[in-house]
Amino acid sequence: QVQLVESGGRLVQAGGSLRLSCAASGLTFSSYAMGWFRQAPGKEREFVASRTWSGDNTYYADSVKGRFTISRDNARNTVYLQMSSLKPEDTAVYYCAARRTYDSASYYADDYDYWGQGTQVTVSS
Repeated sequence: QVQLVESGGRLVQAGGSLRLSCAASGLTFSSYAMGWFRQAPGKEREFVASRTWSGDNTYYADSVKGRFTISRDNARNTVYLQMSSLKPEDTAVYYCAARRTYDSASYYADDYDYWGQGTQVTVSS
């Protein structure tokens, strides 16, 4: 079955950096566009970044532009989220997601077919 497993979340000081990983299995990785979302307690799930298999289309939320970078290694079936200049408001559970329409990245959660269980990122002030 399809599995998306996030890792790398931890407590980090404001201004610090962190890289999240999402390992995918049970699917042909290059057939899916990938995305990152986050959800803080009491908040709706929020788009962070997305990228097609080829990188032709890459999107970032305004709140993370210039600070976060999404990348993927199709050979390793892994997508990454490199985060820098972290702020307390970045604190959330971060989820990776896969969209079957591989050549069309999206910032809508409803467009994604598979989701991981999330990894907690906490940014202290």
